Amino acid sequence: MYNDIVNFIHKLYRTEEFVPLHAPLFIGNEKKYLDECIDTTFVSSVGKFVDRFEEEIAAYTGAKKAVVCVSGTNALHMAMLLADIKREDEVLTQALTFIATCNAISYIGACPVFIDVDKDTLGLSPKAIEQWLEKNAELKNGTCYNKNSGRRVRACIPMHTFGHPVKIDELVDICKDWHIELIEDAAESIGSFYKGQHTGTFGKVGVISFNGNKTITTGGGGILLFQDEELGRLAKHLTTQAKVPHRWAFVHDHIGYNYRMPNINAALGCAQLENLERYVEDKRETADIYKKFFATISDVTFFTEPKNCRSNYWLNVIIMKDKKAQQDFLEYTNDNGVMTRPVWELMPRLKMFERCETDGLVNTEWLADRIVNIPSSVRLER
Repeated sequence: MYNDIVNFIHKLYRTEEFVPLHAPLFIGNEKKYLDECIDTTFVSSVGKFVDRFEEEIAAYTGAKKAVVCVSGTNALHMAMLLADIKREDEVLTQALTFIATCNAISYIGACPVFIDVDKDTLGLSPKAIEQWLEKNAELKNGTCYNKNSGRRVRACIPMHTFGHPVKIDELVDICKDWHIELIEDAAESIGSFYKGQHTGTFGKVGVISFNGNKTITTGGGGILLFQDEELGRLAKHLTTQAKVPHRWAFVHDHIGYNYRMPNINAALGCAQLENLERYVEDKRETADIYKKFFATISDVTFFTEPKNCRSNYWLNVIIMKDKKAQQDFLEYTNDNGVMTRPVWELMPRLKMFERCETDGLVNTEWLADRIVNIPSSVRLER
């Protein structure tokens, strides 16, 4: 069976060579725009492509303001600063996530609390969040506190896992009831929509990543999405060292951050964005091909987009029957020219977060023992 899967993937990607998990594709104006940066010498944080990329991402996602950063992790850090998360505050999030989510929480000095995910979204479960809050939290003068630790519960950070949207509208309502800020980790979900609205535009702040392995890339980079334009302007100010505009004087009015995306990276992003819809449609077609193929394979389930969603299928997911099957499959495929990987190590299994509170993580543990990511690159012109 594993040999049939390996052969199918090699055929799908029309190669007998090693098939990576997700490789970038450059088929548009990337070289043209990069040459323009070099010819004009605007390769650093000032240049027309920075403004253009922000404006075009805002238009595409439906955000009122977008602010680029040098990485998705920097953008998450800034989102938490803007949400007024303080040292020793608690942040409700999922254990099934990339470590950047929890690293950014740690930069603030806040404490993650890990809540279970839903099997049908792979993302933070509204039901689990509500149950945890009803059991462990209380409102005092309009502020949410953990009755066990005494800490303020300041924020909730769901992550749209592998590009599949969570039930974000339900989370918005719960957070509103409990006076908790909602920050969307939409790092993996450019091009994904929930009930017709782009991910990253539901909460106080949303964050998208443009790392080299994402659906579109700026080499490295991220972006903050806002529906509050004033907050977006503050983010732009803080991420550019909080420098007060002046022709020659260097005056700064806040503690600022050098989180500026260089023009040369934004140029790459502008070119990539021109082909985003082609890439997403290609990836959705690939997912449909996988779905039909795995329907013929016993004991392997292909994960499809949740209800009410248009997923970008950033990384395709299959679910094996158990941990042994997962490990056997990972070994066989990687030994035979097809890159596969399990989900990230669950956050509470890492030394830095092993003492953090959890709700038991029943679905999370079940999925971690079975999920395998399979090759998901765009296949256009390959």
